[in-house]
Amino acid sequence: MAVTVSKPVSTRWFGRIGDVLKTLVWGNRPFRRVLALMIFFGGWQVLCAVNFDFFINFQLIPSPWEVLLATIDFVTSDPWIHFRSSIQRVFFGYLAASVLGVILGVLIGWFEAVEDLFLPPLELLRPIPAVAWIPLAILMFPNAESGMVYITFIGAFFPMLISTIRGVESTLSDTVLIRVGQCLGANSWHIFKDIVIPGSMPSIASGLTIGMGNAWFCLVTAEILAGRYGVGYITWESYVTSNYPPIVMGMLLIGLMGALSSWAVGRATNALMPWRVINKQGGV
Repeated sequence: MAVTVSKPVSTRWFGRIGDVLKTLVWGNRPFRRVLALMIFFGGWQVLCAVNFDFFINFQLIPSPWEVLLATIDFVTSDPWIHFRSSIQRVFFGYLAASVLGVILGVLIGWFEAVEDLFLPPLELLRPIPAVAWIPLAILMFPNAESGMVYITFIGAFFPMLISTIRGVESTLSDTVLIRVGQCLGANSWHIFKDIVIPGSMPSIASGLTIGMGNAWFCLVTAEILAGRYGVGYITWESYVTSNYPPIVMGMLLIGLMGALSSWAVGRATNALMPWRVINKQGGV
């Protein structure tokens, strides 16, 4: 006769709590993401509270609480002109970079002669950092606003261009797709329209997403020219005046706006590719 050994009540309760926590953590993506942010800001607060100084010095770094207070002061002092100025600069620079980068990337990837004419000078300009364009932007454009838009354009343009070129070339290198199209009677225009463009869309989408992040990345560099308005300008001005909490506040605001706009671009490009399904493995 088998003897059933019952577990103690405490053991059963701990087991149930463990099951609940496992389900909550591994089965709930929003909770995991919020938990990651809590760990990040909590660790940052602790390092500042203990004045951590081992290779990285947190003694002068503003704590999350100080940054929060600076953010409240900023939000209560008519911040919309700064947000509007920064968003407009990024939007117009990104829009111009998207149109020119994708069109030129498709042409370079499709036509060998266009590649020979345009790619060498573009490759020469591509490694130049955005901050190095500030003197020329001042000389080339009639006002600071145009120069700032140009610098955000530069930040977004090259990732879009290179991703588009690589996407087109990768699709053209897939000889199976090209031969299937030719066997079905497709001419060059149909191969371009029905095979090359859809096949390169994932790479174009990646370039658009990376380009949006780079446009925000170059915003502080661009708004050094601003003089008065913009989140990047506030960050730079706070650095010049040694007012440290607004520096971190500006960095986080730029990061937040960049993350939201990159997410929006990613959702929009995914809507253009209904055939593309991404399956990620969940936690076990």
